[in-house]
Amino acid sequence: MAKKCTLDASGVYYRQLNEQIREAVRNGATEIELDNVRGQRYIGNSIEGPVHFTIHGVPGQDLAMFMRGATVRVEGNAQDGVGNTMDDGEIQINGMAGDVLGYAMRGGRILVRQDVGYRVGIHMKSYMEKQPVIVAGGKAGDFLGEYMAGGAIILLGMDSTMDEKAPITGRSLGTGMHAGIIYIRGDVPEYQLGPGLQLEAITEEDAAFIRSHVEDWAEAFGKDAEEVMKGEFKKITPFSHRPYGNMYVGTN
Repeated sequence: MAKKCTLDASGVYYRQLNEQIREAVRNGATEIELDNVRGQRYIGNSIEGPVHFTIHGVPGQDLAMFMRGATVRVEGNAQDGVGNTMDDGEIQINGMAGDVLGYAMRGGRILVRQDVGYRVGIHMKSYMEKQPVIVAGGKAGDFLGEYMAGGAIILLGMDSTMDEKAPITGRSLGTGMHAGIIYIRGDVPEYQLGPGLQLEAITEEDAAFIRSHVEDWAEAFGKDAEEVMKGEFKKITPFSHRPYGNMYVGTN
């Protein structure tokens, strides 16, 4: 039977709040609800599952950094650095997320209902059997998937607060990417792609992979998965696993 704990974060400094969270986990809490969160940093850092967090408010930077197996649900927006070096588990953000979402994450999944910021998925990588996944329902800023080394990003471009005429992603998409895959629902002008990348149609295997995550995204945020899947998806992959290898070759 789940042991529940509710903490009021109103006026509580982030260090004290995180100590209260760690104390609750040490005491056996498996469901932790945080009320009145207003920018407190590092919530859920290094927590190992099975612990489920529900956060009401806007958590600060580096939410769920180094997390290993817990689940986090944010009923609102989140600031920068969500899922930094995350190892396992799931994060759901029922709103928007800031920059460097999923930095160097090597496992688990992040679902965002709306837009995400700059450099999302930077240094994202696979680790043995772990394949991290980010699904964002809106649009993304510049350098999506920068230096990506594994895993998958699925960008839907649907539930967005940006101008309708704004492109689904910003500039330099996938710069330095040498592994992994980015799926885009919609069109991406080729001039926005980083060097050494190719834009191509998805396969049936790709479509099945996308659907498996879109269905969970839709269930998490009350959306219609079939409507999402009616859109045209394309995938972005690197030509080379060493896109800048020639830059470092010495000449004699």
